[in-house]
Amino acid sequence: MLGLLDWLKLGAGAVAGALLAAGPLYFIGKHDGRQQAAVERLEADVDAFVKREGIDHEVDGMDRYRICLDLGGLPDQCGQLRGVAAAAEGE
Repeated sequence: MLGLLDWLKLGAGAVAGALLAAGPLYFIGKHDGRQQAAVERLEADVDAFVKREGIDHEVDGMDRYRICLDLGGLPDQCGQLRGVAAAAEGE
């Protein structure tokens, strides 16, 4: 039969074992969390790059007047840009 001292030794051993197992598990979880954050950051960067490429292609197809209007310019202000492209081509 086990005495009180034996039960205390078993309990202390179980607690020590749990503490020894918790340390590496904590660091593994921390590492996995950092990896997941890095992956999410890279995915967001790729999404932003793809979106920017789409916007670049859209803007490349516009004339200066249309870009001026999309940036918030008034039609009479942006009208000055209509002749700029033709004048620049003539030089």
